[in-house]
Amino acid sequence: MPDLEKDMQKKEKDTCSKDEREVPKLPVPPLQQTLRMYLQCMKHLVPEEQFKKTKVIVEQFGSAGGLGESLQQMLEERSEKTMNWVFNYWLDDMYLNNRLALPVNSSPAIIFARQYFEDVNDQLRFAANLISGVQDYKALLDTHALPTDFSRGQLSGHPLCMKQYYGLFSSYRLPGRTKDTLVAQKSNVMPEPEHIIVACNNQFFVLDVVINFRRLSEGDLFTQLQKIAKMAENEEEMLPPIGLLTTDGRTEWAEARMTLMKDSTNRDSLDMIERCICLVCLDSPSGVELNNTNMASQMLHGGGYHKNGANRWYDKPMQFVVGRDGLCGTVCEHSPFDGIVMVQCTEYLLRHMKESSKKLLRADSVSELPAPRRLRWKCSPDIQMYLASAAEKLQRVVENLDFIAYKFEHYGKEFIKKQKVSPDAYIQVALQLAFYRCHRRLVPTYESASLRRFDEGRVENIRSATSEALAFVKAMAGDKTAVSDPEKMQRFKDAIAAQTNYSVLAVTGMAIDNHLLGLREVAREHYKELPEIFTDETYLTSNRFILSTSQVPTTMEMFCCYGPVVPNGYGACYNPQPEHILFCISSFKECKETSSNMFAKAVEDSLLAMRDLCTKCSSTTAKPPAKHDAATQLQSDHQC
Repeated sequence: MPDLEKDMQKKEKDTCSKDEREVPKLPVPPLQQTLRMYLQCMKHLVPEEQFKKTKVIVEQFGSAGGLGESLQQMLEERSEKTMNWVFNYWLDDMYLNNRLALPVNSSPAIIFARQYFEDVNDQLRFAANLISGVQDYKALLDTHALPTDFSRGQLSGHPLCMKQYYGLFSSYRLPGRTKDTLVAQKSNVMPEPEHIIVACNNQFFVLDVVINFRRLSEGDLFTQLQKIAKMAENEEEMLPPIGLLTTDGRTEWAEARMTLMKDSTNRDSLDMIERCICLVCLDSPSGVELNNTNMASQMLHGGGYHKNGANRWYDKPMQFVVGRDGLCGTVCEHSPFDGIVMVQCTEYLLRHMKESSKKLLRADSVSELPAPRRLRWKCSPDIQMYLASAAEKLQRVVENLDFIAYKFEHYGKEFIKKQKVSPDAYIQVALQLAFYRCHRRLVPTYESASLRRFDEGRVENIRSATSEALAFVKAMAGDKTAVSDPEKMQRFKDAIAAQTNYSVLAVTGMAIDNHLLGLREVAREHYKELPEIFTDETYLTSNRFILSTSQVPTTMEMFCCYGPVVPNGYGACYNPQPEHILFCISSFKECKETSSNMFAKAVEDSLLAMRDLCTKCSSTTAKPPAKHDAATQLQSDHQC
């Protein structure tokens, strides 16, 4: 199986629509602009002496005829020769080089509204309906009939790159000892996959969704799922929970996989999983009260080995979980696509299920279908050791996660829009205030911004911890001297303007993170040692995102969540609705400084304080800077 990006490029050239072909290339920002912005972003986040040292290093790097200019030229040459100069650098840095285990650390989850299944057949009917929706959606992708997305808001009307959608059901993250590989089916040699893998009771089954060139009906799928559920109960046939290996660190899993591959039975089973369309995980009851907090936690890690943690295969991009207790959702391997793509796909499936559930229930299958096949495994003592180790580590992940889904019900995005402010910018400033209330400082913050206006565009970072945000949060938190309400309001407006302006730079490819990454990786390729700008403590600090945030709005009843990206950090995913905002806050219990409950309470206090300020000052408030209104809809671009 070849690298995904190479295979995708070839396939897209032949079949992409007119709109897709007209998406421009990602620009390379001017060097001096990036260096100036980098210093501006970090000045108030590091000690003064450290910053002075950094300033000298940056100025030396950017000097006329210096190293920075040479690297910039190399990057511009790379841009000429490639579709997207940062795509591979970014993919490796963000995902493929990362050695951490996928559950919690990398794979986001989408949680559906709780379902009420009266019996196991209800669970299986729901799963059959979901699989039928997947087949419909995949047919749209296979025929390139998915309508092109267009940008909204200030930069509306631009067609967006659609390539990420084609990784939903045709890619796979292959573990490697030092670096993973993102692979895709070689469709020009092998036929498209026509099977899904059903996980049930930690066993894996091949469910053919096309038999004799005929797509299985929902009734057929239900019948086959009934057979699988029965086969999974057979104690005598029970095999070790091999899916557990995919929950381990990437290096450990790569080594375990190489051991598995020594046996031809295992090779065949791995091949069937790696080439499948997706996974459907028929989970046992989770044993927890099904509130939003517990449902999200269970979806992120499966509850550990003794619950549903081994009933997974984390390397596959789309795993649909259908629990016997009504806990349902999606677990995504994030490397092939960004948040908006997984949300759009999942919303399509939920709409399909809602619409088809109104129709008369289809009769169960009457045709004789071949029984689904259980995947077999041969387990050496080495594999047993890997399984025991993975089980223990997954349990530690479960126990370490500190998670809360908090619904802020005092107001939603309608109130914020009435203030003539972008809801996303407003919430980002609130998160800065919340962090400051908890920790009396600001830290490098990550907010994802979509780059899909450009060919093969993924994401750029909006650095929300601006100096203007710091001035505002200090005024609100009552440091030292009291600040008047009009002065607070002015600082609020300045913070909103700074956030909005940076957002515009990010979605137009003019922010700093991808550019600095590109310069660093070009230097790594051409020089023995990295330039000092990239080994300097300030640069290292700038890439430790203690606050990792993302707006993931939904139109269906569902929400998204993920874990922190550093041991002492928070994950903060939020879903603004007209009259409420849902926050999913995650941190790690092993870190004594962080607490998800404390942070959620600070978010509530911050949003209430900001509302009070806006209400008090509304009669005398001057009109916000012109850019605010234009950017009110930019929130559609800020997705994980």
